[in-house]
Formats: sequence, structure tokens, C-alpha cells
Amino acid sequence: MVQSVTGIPSRKQTDSMRGKTDSRPRTKPPEERRSEIMQAARRLFLEKGVASTTIEQITSRAKVAKGTFYLYFSSKEDVLTALSDGYGHELLEQIKAAIAKKLDEDWKGKLAAWAVASVSAYLDSIRLHDILFYGSHHHTRQGLVDNVAIDHLFDLLQAGAEARAWSVDDARFTAVFLFSGLHGVVDDAHTREKRINQTRLANRLERLCFRAVGIGLVQ
Repeated sequence: MVQSVTGIPSRKQTDSMRGKTDSRPRTKPPEERRSEIMQAARRLFLEKGVASTTIEQITSRAKVAKGTFYLYFSSKEDVLTALSDGYGHELLEQIKAAIAKKLDEDWKGKLAAWAVASVSAYLDSIRLHDILFYGSHHHTRQGLVDNVAIDHLFDLLQAGAEARAWSVDDARFTAVFLFSGLHGVVDDAHTREKRINQTRLANRLERLCFRAVGIGLVQ
């Protein structure tokens, strides 16, 4: 390396060396590495199914050592649980985004947005949903009703009741009823219909939601 007359690298040379140093691979943050392992597992579960997917295949797809896998997860079942938790949060973010587009005082619009976004989000990811929730045995009865989606709907119904936009005797009861009904009608349509009319399905769920909170169909 050519040095300056003082024997000390010039600023230009220092910047050049720093650039070379910065170009070296860096250790990824733990959350990023964990996410990459989860996404690799998710893709493999969709391609091959959970039972046919091995930890070795997951680490190979994620391009990490097997020991790295065990830094974040204790087993394949542990990855499945993490994906299940993440699935609920991803769907909830879609629903929240749809509701956020409505005006603060448009409670009927918010409830309608919940119905439409819920149907769309569930149908778009139903295959992953089935793999995560029907293809494994780590879920409990409590887990079916103790989740962020029901909590969010409860908050929406409670807030609407406090704003006198509708009337519900028990917001929690109604939230569980509507959430369970949503899954029931989508599952029924998915099973019985060759081509699901998503708009019609969402509109029918929307009307049911209105009836459940005492909102007339024509106002």
C-alpha cells in the first residue's frame, strides 16, 4: 500500500480500506436469522407438508447450520408454533389496515371492513392455515378462542357500544360468535363451492354482523 509522506495512510486510502471492510459479510441480527428460518420452514411446509419436512431441509433452505437452528428453536414443532402465532398477527394487520381506512365515526363501515377483510385474508391463506392448525396437534381448545383476532374484535365491538353505534349485551360473547362463524362459513364455502364468490360471501357475513349488533340493514 502506498502511504503518504508522513507514513500514515491518506484519507482517501483510509476510506478505501473502510469500504473494503464494510463489504465483508456481517452476522445477521438474531430476529432476522430467526425469521429466515421460519420463512424457509413455511415454504417447505407448503411444498411438502409438515410431516415430510425435516430440520435438515429447513436449515438447507435457510442456508444455516443445524446448530444455528437450535439456537432459535428446540424442534420442528417449535417452528410450527411460531408460524401459527405469526399467522394470526399477519392476518390481524390486514384487518386493522382495512378498518383504519374508515372514518373514526363510521362504526358501521368499520364492522363491514372487518367482515370483508377477514374473509379475504382467510381465503387467501387458507392452505397455510390448514397446515398450521389442522395438520398438527399442538393446539388446544383454549387456543381456538384465546387469540389476538378475537381480542381485537372484542375491542371494536366494545368501542362501538360505548360510542352508541350499536348495542351488544356481551361484547366478548359476540366477538367469539362472529369469529367462529367467520371460520365456519368460509370453511363451508371452501368445501362445497368449486369457485367461491368472495364478494357474496363477505356481504352475507357483513349482514350477519350487523344483525348481531342490532344495526338495521337500511339506515
